[in-house]
Amino acid sequence: MLNLPNILTLSRIVTIPLLVFLLWWPGWAFGYSLAFALYCLMGITDYFDGYLARASGTVSKLGVFLDPIADKIMVAAVILVLTAQGWLRGPVAGDFHVIAGLVILMREIAVSGLREFLGPLQVSVPVSKLAKWKTAAQMISLGALILAGALPGWTMGLGGAVFNVPHLVGIATLWTAAVLTLITGWDYLRVGLRHMD
Repeated sequence: MLNLPNILTLSRIVTIPLLVFLLWWPGWAFGYSLAFALYCLMGITDYFDGYLARASGTVSKLGVFLDPIADKIMVAAVILVLTAQGWLRGPVAGDFHVIAGLVILMREIAVSGLREFLGPLQVSVPVSKLAKWKTAAQMISLGALILAGALPGWTMGLGGAVFNVPHLVGIATLWTAAVLTLITGWDYLRVGLRHMD
């Protein structure tokens, strides 16, 4: 069970507390720089654990079980800490951007429950291409929001207001991910409803 792909997956889970610690201090630009580098490294391992498992023929039940859990824990932890530290607060809509984060978290919980329900029925819920776009937007968004803390001076003027560029990109892609989350969540729910009495 402890092949290289599974070790990479486990390393993501073990590293999450360190990522949370680095994000806990919103005024610590160096800490956020380390957090951004760590987040990127975790994203790279997320890609390579699946790629290596398929390429080497070492796809295991443990890996299939742990990989989505590692992703969901990381995303949930980052969204919660960024929300607590005020990074989901925007210059125009204020705290309203937290709703985008909530939508993403609620969908992750709902889809996990749906997969658990459909598992005993031996019904698989394949990942759609749109869901992959959602994941990409979500990962870019959280990375950009972390980068905003690392580069507080990267600003631009727009309509008389000053915006942090990575933060603006992060908020925009967070809403993109939230919209795609609703669409793909509904697609998954429709599959599940077909198998419910």
